[in-house]
Amino acid sequence: MTVPVVLDCDPGHDDAFALFVALGHPGIDLLGVTTVCGNQSVEKVTANAAMLLDHLGVDDVPLARGAERPLVREHRPAPDIHGESGMEGPVLPPSARALDPRPADELIVDLVRARPGTVVVATGPLTNLALALRRDPGIAPLVGGVAIMGGAVTTGNVTASAEFNIYVDPEAAAEVFAAPWTVTMMGLEVSHQALATPDVRARLAALGGRAAVLGGELLDFFGARYLQHQGFAAPPVHDLCPMVHLVAPEVFTTVEAPVAVEVAGALTLGRTVVDLRDSPPGARHVVGVSMDAERFWDVVLEAVARLP
Repeated sequence: MTVPVVLDCDPGHDDAFALFVALGHPGIDLLGVTTVCGNQSVEKVTANAAMLLDHLGVDDVPLARGAERPLVREHRPAPDIHGESGMEGPVLPPSARALDPRPADELIVDLVRARPGTVVVATGPLTNLALALRRDPGIAPLVGGVAIMGGAVTTGNVTASAEFNIYVDPEAAAEVFAAPWTVTMMGLEVSHQALATPDVRARLAALGGRAAVLGGELLDFFGARYLQHQGFAAPPVHDLCPMVHLVAPEVFTTVEAPVAVEVAGALTLGRTVVDLRDSPPGARHVVGVSMDAERFWDVVLEAVARLP
C-alpha cells in the first residue's frame, strides 16, 4: 500500500534528495510537486525542480509554481548555502517542461480533494500550505498529515531562536500549526543528525546511476558551503527527514506536544515554541527529537538505488 504525497519544496540541494526518496521509495505515490520561494526565488527553485524531474525521466507528475513571496514579509533567500541558482554545483540542461496552469496552493487543494488521505510533505517555507488553507479550509480534515522540515525545539540556525524555513515566513507557519490537522515537525534536532558523512557518500557513489551521480555532485557544493559557513564537517541533508519519517517512522524518536510560532518577538521571531510541560493545553503535533542515522541512510540509499 502506498501513501499519496504532494511534495512542496524549494530546490535546494537537500530538496533534491527528498525528491529522490519520493520517487524511489515503493511506499510513496508522488501525486505532484509544488514550489515556493525559500532557498532562492520561486522562479529559480521552479526551474530547478523542473530540471530534476527531467533528469530523473519523470513526465507524469504535475509541477506547479507557488508563492513568490511570504505572506506579509520580504523574501529572504539562502545563497550562502545554496548559491545563486539555489542548486549550484551540477550543470543540468534547462527544462522546457510545461508547468501546471494552477498556482501551487490550488493544485494542493485539488489533489487533496481528489485523493483524501494525501500527505503534504513541505521542505521549504509554509506559504503555499497557508494559502491552500485560505483557499479551502475544508481540506484540513481530508489531509492525511502534514510533514515538514522546519523549526527547532532549542536552537535555530538563522538566529538563536529560529530555523530558516520558519523564519522566512513565520506567519504562514503559525497558520499551518494552528490548523486542525497534525503536523509532523522534523526540525534541527533531527536534521542536524542527517549528515552525509564520507561513508554515506561512498555508499551513494557505489550505487551508480543518474540520481546517485547527481546526488554526489550536489553534495560536493552543499558540503563545501556548510563547512565554510556553518562549520559542519559533513553537510546535514535536512529535507530528507520528513520524507523518511513518512515511510520509516521507527527511525526517529518523537514526542507529541503543542507547537506555536512566534511572529512578533524582536529576538525570537520565527521560533517554534514546543510545549514540553506535563499535560500542556492545546492540540498535539509530532516533533522529532533524535534519529538512528544508520537506519535513516539505509532507507534513503535503498530508495535512490531503485531509481532508473
